Amino acid sequence: MRILLVGDARINQRVVLMMFEKLGYNAQREPQTLLKSRDGKEFPITHSAAPIYLTNGQMRGTVLVARDMTHAYELARELFWQASHDPLTGLANRREFERCLQEAVTDAKSRNQHHALCYLDLDQFKIVNNTCGHAAGDRLLRQVTALLQSRVRKTDILARLGGDEFGLLLSQCSLEEGRTVATQLLDSIAAFRFVWETQTFTIGVSIGVVAIDAKVPSCAVVLSAADTAMYAAKDGGRNRVHVYQTDDLDLAQRCGDMQWVSRIVQALEENRFCLYSQVIAPIQADTGYHHELLLRMYDTDGQLVPPMAFIPAAERYNLMPAIDRWVVRTLFTHLSLTKNKGKHLYAVNLSGVSLNSDQFLGFLTEQFALYQIDPQQICFEITETSAITNLNKAAQLMRTLKELGCCFALDDFGSGMSSLAYLKNLSVDYLKIDRHNVREHCLRSD
Repeated sequence: MRILLVGDARINQRVVLMMFEKLGYNAQREPQTLLKSRDGKEFPITHSAAPIYLTNGQMRGTVLVARDMTHAYELARELFWQASHDPLTGLANRREFERCLQEAVTDAKSRNQHHALCYLDLDQFKIVNNTCGHAAGDRLLRQVTALLQSRVRKTDILARLGGDEFGLLLSQCSLEEGRTVATQLLDSIAAFRFVWETQTFTIGVSIGVVAIDAKVPSCAVVLSAADTAMYAAKDGGRNRVHVYQTDDLDLAQRCGDMQWVSRIVQALEENRFCLYSQVIAPIQADTGYHHELLLRMYDTDGQLVPPMAFIPAAERYNLMPAIDRWVVRTLFTHLSLTKNKGKHLYAVNLSGVSLNSDQFLGFLTEQFALYQIDPQQICFEITETSAITNLNKAAQLMRTLKELGCCFALDDFGSGMSSLAYLKNLSVDYLKIDRHNVREHCLRSD
């Protein structure tokens, strides 16, 4: 739009807006200039005014230029929506949810308000995704989104935080009311049936609930507490609600484990694990030596950390495969440098996760070839519990490694309910009797 105004008065911003109004537009400048036509349609514009001078220097008029910015502003709104929403479900994304959560925390502190946060994680989503493919997983997420939206208020904020995790911010809601809402959502999802082609799936949800009040220190603390409560619900059997309480012993244990996770990861990155060798001397002479490897960790202050301080957390948070690989690489590096041959056997403890992993066998084969280690020098120790968890896979891995020349020891033998029944399916070379059985026998002998 280009308008030529003739006159000898200077045209300022106010006059520009007045001229648009004379042309039949309602001009507003909040926060940018909006022109509103008689039929109510609005046009965002940018505008400028420039004077027209004659050759003698006298100002003859003013040129007013207005540019329709409708397309640009629509594009800006679309980009803003994309930056703050999940494209699959249309829900707020994690970044937008954390912004809203921060506002709720600030509101709780400044006005002594009470809100509640629910952290939801679908329990059987991976089964659908892995069985039927990502298209089925995407449809399931959209249907669950619609179900959740139908059960919450318009004032509540529902977001997809990533994968199959959702966040729900309940405004003006007490902790007990939040528990009630979470229980209703759990029941709704439990009654939901997802149908894909000829298959029907039942899913569940684990929900952590935490209060947002004046005592809450920060947004990060609230989100971490809700996440911890959600995992506590999963550990408790899944498909349940767990309300965060500061004196909750289960949550305290989980928080302690989560702190160990970062320490374990950092120790792996900084190579602060170490191996000790405990010699098992033979009764008969000249039968070789059996070395049992013991894993320890150095803390940041140089103090040794015993395995039972960090192994439970490593098992809970699936860090044992990384530790197992560190042990194998470290041992093989040592053996390749020392050229330690002869009648020496080194026992390496193997976690149940690595034992049942399809990738671990390939890793071992690669390490034997890389370091030129004689497999007859290596004995893998597995616990009775890990062996019977997936007996077929464990037996297959053991057979393959024994064909290479490795041997196996079964640790904690006798701690299970049917040790002799399954022992014939496991090709083991050594049995390490559970200490409780040995202790009782020694006490009776005395």
